[in-house]
Amino acid sequence: MTAYERSCIMYRFADLLEKHNDEIAALETWDNGKPYEQSSLAEVPMAIRIFRYYAGWADKIHGLTVPADGPYHVQTLHEPIGVAGQIIPWNFPLLLFSWKVAPALACGNTVVLKSAEQTSLTAIYAAKLFHEAGLPSGVLNIIPGYGRTAGVAIAKHMDIDKLAFTGSTETGKLVQELASKSNLKRVTLELGGKSPIIVCEDADVDQAVELAHSALFFNQGQCCCAASRTYVHESIHDEFVEKSKARCLSRVVGDPFKKGVEQGPQIDQMQFNKIMSYIKAGKESGANLVTGGEQIGTKGFYIMPTVFSEVQDDMPIATEEIFGPIQSIMKFKDLDEVIKRANGTHYGLAAGVFTKSIDTANTLTRALRAGSIWINCFHIFDAGVPFGGYKMSGTGRQKGMYGLQSYLQVKAVVSPLKNPAWL
Repeated sequence: MTAYERSCIMYRFADLLEKHNDEIAALETWDNGKPYEQSSLAEVPMAIRIFRYYAGWADKIHGLTVPADGPYHVQTLHEPIGVAGQIIPWNFPLLLFSWKVAPALACGNTVVLKSAEQTSLTAIYAAKLFHEAGLPSGVLNIIPGYGRTAGVAIAKHMDIDKLAFTGSTETGKLVQELASKSNLKRVTLELGGKSPIIVCEDADVDQAVELAHSALFFNQGQCCCAASRTYVHESIHDEFVEKSKARCLSRVVGDPFKKGVEQGPQIDQMQFNKIMSYIKAGKESGANLVTGGEQIGTKGFYIMPTVFSEVQDDMPIATEEIFGPIQSIMKFKDLDEVIKRANGTHYGLAAGVFTKSIDTANTLTRALRAGSIWINCFHIFDAGVPFGGYKMSGTGRQKGMYGLQSYLQVKAVVSPLKNPAWL
C-alpha cells in the first residue's frame, strides 16, 4: 500500500467518525460516565481532527540526502518500525485511541491495541469503521482485556517492535521492565501527573478561577494533567478561594446524558473509594475543607466538587495523583518560592500560569519542569501540539510531528560514486 493510499483511508475513516459522531459519543458516555455534551461536542471532533492531521502527514514522511566526506552517495530512509503495541486507559478512550493509532498508521505500521476493560466500546466501533473505510484486515487489531493478561502479553511479546502506553506511573514502570526483558522494544510512556497552576498577583481573578476550575474538574477530575495543585499569590488568595467555592457550588453534577450537566459519575467503585479516601486524608492532615467532600445521593459514583484550602506541600492531597474532583489551593509569596514548590514533585506533565506580565510568563515558562506550559489557558490539545512529560510523567511525545518519530526507524544507505561531477 502506498503512503497516498494510507492517507486516503485515514481521511475516509475521519469522515465516517464525523458521520457517526452522535452514536460514538453515546458509546463513550455509556462506557465512561462523562457528559454526553463533552463527548459529542469536544472529544469526538478532536479525534476526527487528529486522524485528518496525520492523514495529511502519511505521504510526506521521507528521508534525507546527506553529504559525505568522500565519493559516496548517502541517503536516509524513514521506515515503519513494524508492529506497534498500544495500551490505552479508560479516561479518554476514543481520544487516546486517536493519539496512538493515527501516527502509527500514517507511518505504515500495523497495530495491536489493548483498550481498557472498563471502556472498550468506542475502540471496537472505530475499528469497524476503519474496515469500512478500506483498511485491510490485520492492520488494526483491538484486544479488550485486563492489564495483567492482555497488557502483559503485549509488553512481553517478541514480535511487537514498539510499545506505547498511557496510564499510571506505577504501571508504566512495569510495562517498561517487561519490554526491556523481552526484545528491548522501543517504549513511549504517557504517565501520571500532579500539575500546578500558578495564579500571580496581577492575574484576572475571575478568569483564573474559571479556568483553574475546569483545569481540575474537567472529566470528573480524571485527567492525567489535571491542575491538582493551585498556587495563588497571597494578595488575592482569599478572594480566589471564595470564588472557587462559589463556582463549585454552581457546578451541575448528574446524569451525563442530560443537557447542561458538567460532571457525571466517577468511572467505577474502586476509583470512587480512592477519591473518598483522599478527601478523608485531606481532612485528617489539617487542610481546610471549603466545600464538597461528600457523595451525592446514594446511587452511582457521584462526588461533590471539593475544594481544600490551607493545603501544605507535604500533604497526600498535594503530593499524590488523586484522579478525582478535589482542588487543593495553596498560598505563595514570590516567584522563586513558587517555582521551587511547583517543581518539587516526581511528576512533570503540565503546568498553568495566570499573569498579565510577559516577563513573569517567560520566567515561569522556562523555570517549570513540565512538558506542557499553558499561559492564561489550560487543556489546549490541538492536533499539532506535542504532549508528553518530564521526570516520572513519561518518555516521548504524542501528537504533532513529534508523535511520528517513535513509529519510524531511520536507516542509512551508503553507496560509492564513480567519477562524481561534484561532491
